[in-house]
Amino acid sequence: MTERASTRVSKTIEAPRATLFRACLDPVALAAWRVPDNMESQVHAFDAREGGTFRISLTYKDPQLSPGGKTSEATDTFQGRFVELVENEKIVEAVRFESPDQAFGGEMKVTTSFTDTDQGTEVTILCEGIPPGVRPEDNEAGTEQSLQKLAAVVQPSS
Repeated sequence: MTERASTRVSKTIEAPRATLFRACLDPVALAAWRVPDNMESQVHAFDAREGGTFRISLTYKDPQLSPGGKTSEATDTFQGRFVELVENEKIVEAVRFESPDQAFGGEMKVTTSFTDTDQGTEVTILCEGIPPGVRPEDNEAGTEQSLQKLAAVVQPSS
């Protein structure tokens, strides 16, 4: 069995931890920020509590430029559950892609943590157990884009 990759991306955002924590558990806000630049998000189900589940699809804006989705030609659909919620500190999710391709199979752990800094809050997203079909550099780039959007969602004037 091949070892599964991990990525860690951090960004300091000028907002309190509580604001950022809420933006991670609000399905409308999440659909706006937790998506790479070249995709759109649709939240199908979202129960933000420990043990609660969610199901989300990310679809390429231009299917002709899609490298091929994990679930269909232009879409990545994933489902997961909230493993741990520590208010204003940490969110731990277990995520599985819906895909017939075993290269995208298995569970990935996503931990989002919030730490106070002099400039605001450092938000760190750690993805562990990335399926072998997902290039770590693509996961990292998508996470960086998402954190940029998170900052825009909580700081609309910037």
